[in-house]
Amino acid sequence: MVHWDTGKGHIYSPKHDATYQPNFDPKGVIDMDSRGTYTYTEITSQPVAWAEALREVKSHSPQLRRFTPSSYSQLLFTGCGSTYYLSLAAAALAQAFTGVICRALPASELLLYPDSAYPGNGTQTLLVAVSRSGTTTETLRAVERFKQERRGSVVVVCNYPDSPLAAMGDVAILIPAGREESVAQTRSFASMYVACVAMATVWGEKNAALDSLDQLPAVGERLLRDNEVLAKQWGENTALNQIFFLGSGPRYGLACEAALKMKEMSLTVVEPFHFLEFRHGPMSMVTSQTLIVGLLSDAARAHEEAVLKQMAGMGAHTLSLAESHADVSFDSGVPEPMRGVLYLPVLQLMAYYRALSKGLDPDRPHNLSKVIELDGV
Repeated sequence: MVHWDTGKGHIYSPKHDATYQPNFDPKGVIDMDSRGTYTYTEITSQPVAWAEALREVKSHSPQLRRFTPSSYSQLLFTGCGSTYYLSLAAAALAQAFTGVICRALPASELLLYPDSAYPGNGTQTLLVAVSRSGTTTETLRAVERFKQERRGSVVVVCNYPDSPLAAMGDVAILIPAGREESVAQTRSFASMYVACVAMATVWGEKNAALDSLDQLPAVGERLLRDNEVLAKQWGENTALNQIFFLGSGPRYGLACEAALKMKEMSLTVVEPFHFLEFRHGPMSMVTSQTLIVGLLSDAARAHEEAVLKQMAGMGAHTLSLAESHADVSFDSGVPEPMRGVLYLPVLQLMAYYRALSKGLDPDRPHNLSKVIELDGV
């Protein structure tokens, strides 16, 4: 297990995560020096949860193969908030691996507008329901209705084994190492995303790709260790007043999630876009106080780098993430479709440090709660 100096005056070890508690004074008020402690610990310990996600999918691979996507009219991923963005990324990758029509929709759309979600010819859907808590109202109600109407089979991906949603799956991929105390999803999102990538390899019969995922936890630990200073510098840059996250293909959902983390934790004006779409209007917003974060691919890198170069010419700051020759280089050796999770940790840390620099508590974002549970839905 990797240990490193966090810059907070102690040595961090992921195995200590489960026992950590923040400091409280005798009146029960949280010590301001412990702001974001949960979030920091969850971000920096996430490679452990990635490894558990891989073990869980591998152990359930015989069950998953009984629900082959090609036997259904579509493979549909759903979630709410972060897990909807996860669904966008997972659906793009799953379609490339399986050749089956794959879609992603918020759970509320399945619940409120089922006719636009499911084929009307009586064919079946393979539904992948993703939820950190397994208690989010829209997701529970959408899956309940899906099962009541006998629309197909359900695979659940969740971090809480005892949750109501976990009991509703024909197959349940449960990753307790991804559980969190903070509101904003970091470790949980990454663990469930790795699980969905692994499931796509199982369904696409990409055995070598599945094996390559085993390299990710060690790479993730190195990225966190080597790039924390960079994340802190960008996060604390008070000259920036707006940030755009660009990603295309399977990386678009990840760009959306990175933007959401920055918005939730630091209350910054943030938007995600597909790379080339940024030229179609949004670039009018670019100033010298703009940061453009590019999640670069291998296959379309020349086109994507051209966008970053053009925005830099308009005065924007740019930050690139890629396998090599970037501001944050993974140097993972992992095939491109399998390494998406590596874009997340440094950007999560950047959001964390920006929140602290603004006097905010990343553990408790403004106006948010950990789980959305609604009456009358």
